[in-house]
Amino acid sequence: MGIPQNLGEHLIKLNCLLADFTRCRQFYSALHLFHHIHSSHLLRPDHYTLSTVLTACASIQHTVFGAQLHAFGLRAGLTTFSHVSNGLLSFYAKSQDLCGVKRLFSEIQSPDVYSWTTLLSACTKLGEVEYALQVFDQMSRRDVAVWNAIITGCAEIDDDEVALNLFQKMHSLGVSHDNYTFASVLSLCSLELWGLGRQVHSMVVKTGFLATTSVINALVTMYFNCKSVVDACWVFEDADDEVVDQITYNAMIAGLVSMERNEEALMMFNHMRNIYLMPTGLTFVSLMSSCSDPMTATQIHALVVKQGFGDCTSVSNAAMTMYSNCQDLKATRLIFERIKEKDIVSWNAMITSYAQENLGGEAILAYLEMQREGVVADEFTLGSLLSSSQSVANAEMILSLVIKNGLILKIEVSNAIVSAFCKLGEIEQAYRYFRDMFTRNLISWNAIISGCQSNGFPMQSLNLFSELLAEGLTPNAYTLSTVLSACAGIPSFQHGKQIHGYILKFGSFLETSIGNTLIALYSKCGILHWSTRVFQIMTERDVVSWNSMISAYAQHGKGGEAVHCFETMVDSGRVEPDKATFTGVLSACSHAGLVEDGIQIFNSMVNNYGIKPGVEHFSCIVDILSRAGYLDEAEEIVKTKNIEVDSTVWWTLFSSSAAHGDTRLGRIVAGILLETEKNNPAVYVLLSNIYADAGKWEESASVRELMQRYRVIKQPGSSWVRS
Repeated sequence: MGIPQNLGEHLIKLNCLLADFTRCRQFYSALHLFHHIHSSHLLRPDHYTLSTVLTACASIQHTVFGAQLHAFGLRAGLTTFSHVSNGLLSFYAKSQDLCGVKRLFSEIQSPDVYSWTTLLSACTKLGEVEYALQVFDQMSRRDVAVWNAIITGCAEIDDDEVALNLFQKMHSLGVSHDNYTFASVLSLCSLELWGLGRQVHSMVVKTGFLATTSVINALVTMYFNCKSVVDACWVFEDADDEVVDQITYNAMIAGLVSMERNEEALMMFNHMRNIYLMPTGLTFVSLMSSCSDPMTATQIHALVVKQGFGDCTSVSNAAMTMYSNCQDLKATRLIFERIKEKDIVSWNAMITSYAQENLGGEAILAYLEMQREGVVADEFTLGSLLSSSQSVANAEMILSLVIKNGLILKIEVSNAIVSAFCKLGEIEQAYRYFRDMFTRNLISWNAIISGCQSNGFPMQSLNLFSELLAEGLTPNAYTLSTVLSACAGIPSFQHGKQIHGYILKFGSFLETSIGNTLIALYSKCGILHWSTRVFQIMTERDVVSWNSMISAYAQHGKGGEAVHCFETMVDSGRVEPDKATFTGVLSACSHAGLVEDGIQIFNSMVNNYGIKPGVEHFSCIVDILSRAGYLDEAEEIVKTKNIEVDSTVWWTLFSSSAAHGDTRLGRIVAGILLETEKNNPAVYVLLSNIYADAGKWEESASVRELMQRYRVIKQPGSSWVRS
C-alpha cells in the first residue's frame, strides 16, 4: 500500500479505522493496526491514536501492551492530553492495578471530572472504600458524575450501607439525581428495602426520569427482587413504547422466570418478537433455564440456532441445562460435543446431567475427560459428582479429590458431602462430617435433618431442628416440611402441633408445601377435621394439596367426601389431577364401596386426561368391582391385552373370589399366582378354603396334599395374649 503525500490525512484515516475496530470490539485488530502505525518510518501516532488504542487495550486487559503504550506516551509527551491520561487511568482501573491508578492520577496536573470518577470508581470497586471516601470529602467541587462514581462503586461490591448513606447525603445537599444515580440505588433494593425502593420510585416519577430506559429497567428488576410481580408488570406496561428496549424485556423475562411464572415468561418472549425486538443471548439463557417441556425446548433451541447464537458458549450451556431438565440426555450430550470453546460451566452442566440420571460412572468419566482437557474442577463440579455417587467407596474417593483440590472449606462442597452420605444410608458418617464442618448454613442443617428423617431417625431430625433454632437460624419452608414429615412418620401430634404454632407465629404458613405436609400430619395422627381446616385456609393449593386432602379422606373411610373433594378440584379448573390424585380417589371408592363413582372416575382418567393406568389404578378398580361382587367384570379387566398387572392385582381378585365363593375364578387366579409364588403357603391355604367353603372336600384335600408334595409349610398362628 503506497503512502500518500499528505501524511496527516492518512493518519486521520488510520485513526478512524482504529476507532471502528474498537467500536466493533475487534480489539486485537486495533492493537495490530497501532503496531503497524508505530512501526512505520513515515507515520507517527498522535494523541487520538494513543487514546483509541488504550481503550482497546483496557477492554482486553492486555497489561504488557498497556505498559508499553504508557511508556510510549511518556516519551512522546502525549500524556499531557487529558483524553490520553484518562485512557491510561481507565486501562489501569480495568486491569485492577490500583497502585497504577493512584500513581498516574497523582501525575495529572489538572484532573477533570472523568479523572476523578475513574479514581473513585476504581478505589471502591477494588476494596479501598475508606480511601475513596477521604478523596471524595476533600474534593471542592462534586457534581452528579462524581457522586454516581462512588455510589455505583460501593453498590457493585455490595457495600449497601455506604452507598445508601451517600445517596441520602446527596439528596439532603440538594444535588440533582440522574438516571445513573437512580439505577444504582434501585439495584440495592431487595425485599428488606422494599419501602426504600418505593420511595425512590416516587422520586423517579417526580423528577421525570420514567422516560429513561435504564431507570425503567432498574425499576422492573427492583420489583422482581422484592418479589412484587404486580408492581414490576405495572412499571413495564405503563412505560412508553419508545422507552422499552431489549434489556427491558430481558429483565421482565428473567424476573418472571425467577418467580416460576414460566408460561408468562414465554408469552413475554413472543410479545418481544411480535414488536420486532431481536432477542439477545441473555434472553435465551433466561428462557431455557426455566423450560422443562420437550416440545417447547426444541422450538426455543431452533430459534437460538436461527438467530445465530448456536456457537455462543453461555447460550449452549443454558441449552444443555434445558434438555437436562427435559430428561433428554442424548440432546444434552450432542450440544456439549458441539461446543467449540467449553468452559467450566459446560463441563459442570454435563456432569450434573449425568448425576440427575443417576449415572455416576458416566459422571466420573466426564470428570476425567475434563481433567485431560486441563479444566480445573470447582465446588459445583465436585458437588455434582458427590450427588451422583452410587457407593460409599465412590463418595470417599470424591472426598479425597475435594481435599486435593483445596475445596474442603467451601460450604457448598461440605453440604454436598453430608447429602451424599445421607443418600447412601451412611447417616453416622454424615452426622460426624456435619459436626466437623468449619461453618454451617441453613442448607447444611436441612441436609442432615432431611437425611435423618429419610433414613428412619425422625426423633433425631426433631432434636436437630431444636438445635437449629437454638443457634438463631431461621428455618425455611423445606426445613419445616421435613420436620413435619418426621412428626407424621412417628406419628407425633404433640411435636407437630408445636411446629405448627411456630409456623403461625413467624408467618411461614403462606408456603404451599408446609400446608400440604400439615394435612398429611394431622391425617396420620387421626385428626381429620384439623387436616380439613388447614386445607380450607390455604391461600394457594397445588396438586399435592388436593392429593393430600383426598388421601386423608380415603384413610379415614370417608369415600363420599373424597369423591366430592376430587370433583371440586376438577371444577375449579386451576389444578389438573395427576396419577396420584386418581390413586387416592379410587382407593377411597374401593374402601367405601362406591362402585359407580369408581368406574366413572377410572374412565375419566383414561378418556378425559389421557393418563395410562398403572398397577395401583388397576388394583383399585379390581378391588372396587370385586368387593361389590362384579367378579366377571374384574376378571375381564385383568385379562385385557396390553395391561401389565402384578401380583397385587391378582391377590385382590383372589381374595374377592374367596369372599364371594367363586371356585372357578379362585382356581384360575391360584394357578397364575403359583407360577411366581410356588412356595407361598397362603396361596394353597386360601384355595383350599375356597373349595372347603363350597363343599368340595376332595379338591380341598388335593390342595393340602399338593402342599405336602412341594414341602410348603404353613407357619402356625401365635399370639402374645395368653388365655
